[in-house]
Amino acid sequence: METKSINRREFVGAGLAAAAGLLAAPRTGFSDQASPKKPAGLKVGLYSITYLGVWYRGKALSLEEVIQRAKKYGYDGVEVDGKRPHGHPLTLTRGHARELHKMAEGEGLEIYGLAGNNDFSSPISEHRDAQLVYMRDLIQLAPELGAKTVRVFLAWRGVTLKQGLASYSLSEPLWETVHQGYSPAEIWDWCRDGMVQCAKYAADAGVTLALQNHKPVIKDHHDVLRMVKEVNSPHLKVSLDAWIMDDKSPAAIRQAALDVGSLQALSHFGGEFKREADGTVQGPDFYAAFVKAMHEIGYKGYIGYELCHTLPVVNGQTVGLEFADQCAEGAAFYLRGLIKASQS
Repeated sequence: METKSINRREFVGAGLAAAAGLLAAPRTGFSDQASPKKPAGLKVGLYSITYLGVWYRGKALSLEEVIQRAKKYGYDGVEVDGKRPHGHPLTLTRGHARELHKMAEGEGLEIYGLAGNNDFSSPISEHRDAQLVYMRDLIQLAPELGAKTVRVFLAWRGVTLKQGLASYSLSEPLWETVHQGYSPAEIWDWCRDGMVQCAKYAADAGVTLALQNHKPVIKDHHDVLRMVKEVNSPHLKVSLDAWIMDDKSPAAIRQAALDVGSLQALSHFGGEFKREADGTVQGPDFYAAFVKAMHEIGYKGYIGYELCHTLPVVNGQTVGLEFADQCAEGAAFYLRGLIKASQS
């Protein structure tokens, strides 16, 4: 796969100069950092799943520590994952949420989003009702954090933990087994009913839901747009993520962006990023096409980095927190470089 690379030496030099007040307009990927509270154009976000302590070996960071990492690595804001121990309503009190909001503002950052991990597809009505209660409480928590956007799924298969590490090995086949014998139309209707109710909660809370193009019920962005149309609420929009698209060709990415247009309210990107010996950070080539497409449709929101997959095993052990740090730092640097390049 082709990659794009950004030079680390240029990044650090411009960052130091900007911090000293020597550059009116930095000449690197940090060109939109002059006013950290209101950066121009696309914004670089850190999704707290990266530090939830389920993919790398080690404990989760607190949300305070996540905010500090975001500041250190040059992010504009943080998206809080709606899981324990981060943003689940059973873990995060409203008072603590308000404290986090103030802390982030003090660091010149936003808490721009709260991520739901919901599944409205279950054939068991009690399960769907429980998910509605979770999403109601999560949506009501978002304003306390200062978050204007809540990420939603139609169906999230979940993960299981074994020896502290996450896996999809049970949840994915289990989801398929549970849904055997039920038609796609039935499953779709259950999901729509859940989204209609969540849109009402969002209207009451004054936030926007962003439906991600995530499998299994959703196959592509056309399904996302179909659901948005059927729910028919100004409080339900789209989170188009390039890295989970099946077709990542520049033409497909551009067309998906054009189809979504002004409905785009949130986005994420993933992968593993590492500073090379020559100071560059490399990443998949399709991200450049996505950033360009986001500029074309006039999207000025967040693209948030998430480390959310099975990680490498080194010397018989899954990598630890230092690997997450390496990826989070490299991802911010890499995406800023793409944003800078797309503006030139």
